[in-house]
Amino acid sequence: MRKCLLALLLTAMVAMPAAAQDKRKAIASFSILADIVHQIGGEHVEVATLVPAGGDGHVYQPSPADARAVAGADILISNGLNFETWLDRLVQASGFKGTRIVASEGIAPRRLKDDGHKHDHDHKPGQKHDHGAADIDPHVWHDLTRMRRYVANIAEGLAKADPQHAEEYRKRAAAYTAQLDALDIWAKAAFDAIPRAQRKAITQHDAFGYLADRYQIEFLAPQGMNTETEASAESVARLVRQIKRERVQALFFENIINPRLIEQIAKEAKVKVGGRLYSDSLSVPGSEAGSEADSFLKLFRVNVERLADAMRRES
Repeated sequence: MRKCLLALLLTAMVAMPAAAQDKRKAIASFSILADIVHQIGGEHVEVATLVPAGGDGHVYQPSPADARAVAGADILISNGLNFETWLDRLVQASGFKGTRIVASEGIAPRRLKDDGHKHDHDHKPGQKHDHGAADIDPHVWHDLTRMRRYVANIAEGLAKADPQHAEEYRKRAAAYTAQLDALDIWAKAAFDAIPRAQRKAITQHDAFGYLADRYQIEFLAPQGMNTETEASAESVARLVRQIKRERVQALFFENIINPRLIEQIAKEAKVKVGGRLYSDSLSVPGSEAGSEADSFLKLFRVNVERLADAMRRES
């Protein structure tokens, strides 16, 4: 009996490292992306994130620990579209030799030209394009129809890095895409029930353009698409006048930005802040928000519910 127990113990000790080694070590650039990689990778992928939940990917400053983490990873997944302007420098410093996946590859991005209107341009797989252009909107995760390609890119990247589990990644991606499709149908119905004239909202930076295009919402923001830019006094004053003139009631702060500016605008426009929206990050574990947006699906649902509720209350 004692020999049998010893043999079982030795077998377990040998098996444990092997199981851990079977997992591919993946690093995603920010928390929303990390969750999506986790949903597709399942038990075969161990996912870490560079920009933590609650962090701002626009202005993130990588640390030496980040370089070490990237160096030890098998797979690195980024959004692309000039969202992580700091990432190439980090990869070069780390000496990363693994598989890189750009989730937005092949997606037609939302673009702003000098005329102030958006223009979509197809990116063919393998085609070189200028992701450094300041007019490209990187926040593609707010359009669930574009997320079909996003999810497929991640699944195929994982399959390439880990062919042994390729079919499982594809199956999980298909199931996850079905959830995104159902969520899109629900969101469209929620906004379709609100008159177009009431589908207006104020956020701090211009992160919701894809959501606006998909559901015919007018979003206004004192800052541009990048949180590094600062709102001018003139733009804030103009926005306050528009809020008063058009009687906009859907005014929100974002989870990644200090709410001070939005609170100032709300005070000057004499409207109430409608609460928190999640733009570029999941909710922070253990924070006041708790688990209300600790996955991308939950994040999207919370945003739609809060926006629709505020728009319905407009007078």
